Amino acid sequence: MLFNSQLFILGFLPCVLALYYLAAAHKTARQAVLVAASLAFYGGWDVRFVPLLIGLTLANWLVVRAYGRWRRDALLVAGVVMNLTVLGVCKYADFAADTVADVMGTRHLAWGIVLPLGISFFTFQKISYLVDLRRGDRHVYGLLEFAAFVTFFPQLIAGPLVRHNEIIPQFAASPRRPEMWENLARGAALFLIGLGKKSAIADTVALVCDPIYARVAAGAHPSLAEAWAASGTYMLQIYYDFSGYSDMAIGLGLMFGFRLPLNFAAPYRSASIREFWRRWHITLSRFLRDYVYIPLGGNRAGQGRQAVNVVATMLLGGLWHGAAWTFVVWGGLHGVALAANGAWDRAGWRMPRVAGWLLTTLFVLCGWVLFRSPDFTTAARMSGGMVGAGGVGRLHVDNAGVVAAAVAIALLLPTSQALALQRLQPSRWLMIPAGAALVFLLLLVGGRVPNEFIYFQF
Repeated sequence: MLFNSQLFILGFLPCVLALYYLAAAHKTARQAVLVAASLAFYGGWDVRFVPLLIGLTLANWLVVRAYGRWRRDALLVAGVVMNLTVLGVCKYADFAADTVADVMGTRHLAWGIVLPLGISFFTFQKISYLVDLRRGDRHVYGLLEFAAFVTFFPQLIAGPLVRHNEIIPQFAASPRRPEMWENLARGAALFLIGLGKKSAIADTVALVCDPIYARVAAGAHPSLAEAWAASGTYMLQIYYDFSGYSDMAIGLGLMFGFRLPLNFAAPYRSASIREFWRRWHITLSRFLRDYVYIPLGGNRAGQGRQAVNVVATMLLGGLWHGAAWTFVVWGGLHGVALAANGAWDRAGWRMPRVAGWLLTTLFVLCGWVLFRSPDFTTAARMSGGMVGAGGVGRLHVDNAGVVAAAVAIALLLPTSQALALQRLQPSRWLMIPAGAALVFLLLLVGGRVPNEFIYFQF
């Protein structure tokens, strides 16, 4: 079920919260509630997903327990290979076969492999734990707390990518502590902000960009106005969609008494591509840094090798996003931009912040065209439209006020986490506008076909 659905907000969440707080006095009982609720949440999408999630959780836990007993690094290496193999077969087997078939001039018929929702996120989470053990961490957890860590439903499907040492130590504290009501209130406020981002902004601007992309994918050549309207609104859609999900996940975590890591920090205010990746999908950026870039050598082997490491890391990051060459090229472009940004900084050159912001924004926007397009042909048509190949054209943009508000919020207002977790002051009067906003968003959600979050496909 979707976070932005009436079923989740009015049914699933209140029931799980009630059971969790009823079991608050007993650590084992409340962890059991979390695991059972998470499996029910995940199975609500497709029960075929659940056996793999349970099996992979048990297999990783057995590997860790064996390592705790015998301290053989080969066990951890085998565990990492196991996770990568599952990810590779489920997500990339057909892609690899398609690529080989294209090179051979033949055709591959899809094998019909089930792709579990969020597999990229929960396999990376397990891999990070195994690698941490290999690096000297000595935390070997019990089955229940390990299962609660890897299945926790707020972050199971699309992150944030939470590390074991960020959440498992929090399991020991009862949620019924002095800050309980503040956690519930601030968590609910952040969840409400995320719901507004998703339902009121992302799904609304999608009404502009999605039809244009659909026509272009079908063979149409967009005008200048259509191409820029589609690319600009998609830039807003993906930000509000994914940061909205992250806000909802972090808010839900806080409602259960857990602090999850920050995942977005106003990325569209960045004045360089390096700054952008420090602000966008922060938990993925640090995963790629700590578990790919640094093991490749990082910046320890000279400037040329550093550039190669950056590009290789981002190529893998692009592939992580999806089994398509468009994602790989998108990642590679960002890798080249990061390498160039590093060289620029080492040379001691400087650019006015406004100019840096304009250049970064234009680069990110053009990159999103490739990211959004189902193939290179569509991306080429859209890019051609952006330089006027399809004529100037005219376009009436519905919901222009929402688009303008989305731009202003992204560039000017405090981040949602700062607003909900720091600036918001307790007041009974806030219940009135918050309640009104919740009713409005529930009615808005109920009046539309539910839209999945964009990052669910990754």
